[in-house]
Amino acid sequence: MSASPLTPLDYIAEGYWQDFLARRPIAGGIAYETELHNCALDESLESLQRIDTLLSQVRRDMMKGGIWDEATLLVDEHYRNFMVFLAFYAGRVLAQQWQNKPHWYGQFELRKRYPELSLITVDFYQHMAVGYGDNNAATDALPLFFPLEPIGLRLFGNIDRPFEAVQGGQAESGLYQAVSARLPDLSDQASNTDTLSYLKTESATHNTTQSIHSTIDSSTTISTSQPASHYEASEDVPVNNELADVNIVSANIERPSAATTVSKPLVSTAPRQPELQAKPELTKTESPATKPMAPVKTPPTPEMFTQLLIELDEIEVPQTAGVTEYQQACKVLDQFEQHIAKQDKPRGQVVFSDNHRAAKNKALLALQAAAEAGNTAAMLRLAMYELLGEGLTADDEEAKKSGVEWVKQAASKNDSRAQRLLSKLYYQGVGMPQDIDSGKYWLEQAADNGHIEAANLVSQWEQAQALITTQKQEQHSIKRYQLLFGAVIVVAVLILIIV
Repeated sequence: MSASPLTPLDYIAEGYWQDFLARRPIAGGIAYETELHNCALDESLESLQRIDTLLSQVRRDMMKGGIWDEATLLVDEHYRNFMVFLAFYAGRVLAQQWQNKPHWYGQFELRKRYPELSLITVDFYQHMAVGYGDNNAATDALPLFFPLEPIGLRLFGNIDRPFEAVQGGQAESGLYQAVSARLPDLSDQASNTDTLSYLKTESATHNTTQSIHSTIDSSTTISTSQPASHYEASEDVPVNNELADVNIVSANIERPSAATTVSKPLVSTAPRQPELQAKPELTKTESPATKPMAPVKTPPTPEMFTQLLIELDEIEVPQTAGVTEYQQACKVLDQFEQHIAKQDKPRGQVVFSDNHRAAKNKALLALQAAAEAGNTAAMLRLAMYELLGEGLTADDEEAKKSGVEWVKQAASKNDSRAQRLLSKLYYQGVGMPQDIDSGKYWLEQAADNGHIEAANLVSQWEQAQALITTQKQEQHSIKRYQLLFGAVIVVAVLILIIV
């Protein structure tokens, strides 16, 4: 049986890869080219974890630099080439696992070859897909891979931008997860015994290796696995009367190894477009000394609260009361959060001593005092612990109600961080019934009060609405012309009959 003929995208994919290996400039330019070379792209599954870490860093730096705008970046050829190159590379990695040649299809080939797919012409992430093998029935039965979807989700995904996959469901969060989900069934393939043995080794060494944790919202946490009894052995850590003197992490938490240490900033050599005057500076993650063995896992703290803690540090909102109490409480609670973030388990399974729990409750009481005095930052942090079931309220339902009320109170004081969090609570139905309209309202309020991420999301939503309206108008015009053309044809036929 003859092999499938090469498609136009097959030639482009191979050209991108050869140019990258030879360090030749890719046509049109590519953003983050230096950072990509530092990711050690060796066509292994582990290299996809390094790419996912880079993508998370790109997302954070774009947000901090105020250029986290999906529509603007998709117009920029350097950023489009960056995403397309990563898609081509992910296809190569998956091809290695299938032990077969990849075949790339653009939208024209996809519509012709797979008419059952519901493709959106204007959706950048649906413009290309990859399949494997020769052109036969067995190959056609294999699911296609749309690698731009997990890349887009990693860079721009959030609760308001769900990234539904072409083939149904939610797109995967990152290339490692997406490719891993499409690996061949090793149990039925004797030719892949080496790969199967490697995966068994991964499972056996799971609790002693480092892992890269990825989330749908936007941040990547690098952690060191520890035994479950690690924290229980720290009963002798002194707990003083003053809140600021409690030191949980100094004697108990290991430092990240050199394999995950962040070093000097990198600067991309890619040319820049006028509308993006400066590309955000990235930090370099050194290549791991050993292969990361553990699979991607969900971090212990929900993304919305991880983001909230970042915003409480980075977004300044003037406070007129409770500042001292809030700062003292945060010194203690931050140490708890640092320890929890490093655990290879859910928050609820992290064990603390009686002394540590007492110190945390004392910090929460100080936080409550600051919140009652009108400190919106204290309100938000207290709300987080109540919603997580770790606050001062014992009953779970009452704790959720208390948490929501603290967020609403802070939002009513025009704290943009509270308004953004409240929009997420409404969108997800956390602590209250899901209400999309209320979620959109508070998102717009946060945008009006200067919340950059909220402003970007509102702008994208408005652009999407404008695009939908334009499409509807164009479809309506086409139907009118079709009806008019049909009427002309009918009249012409009648004239011929009469004559």
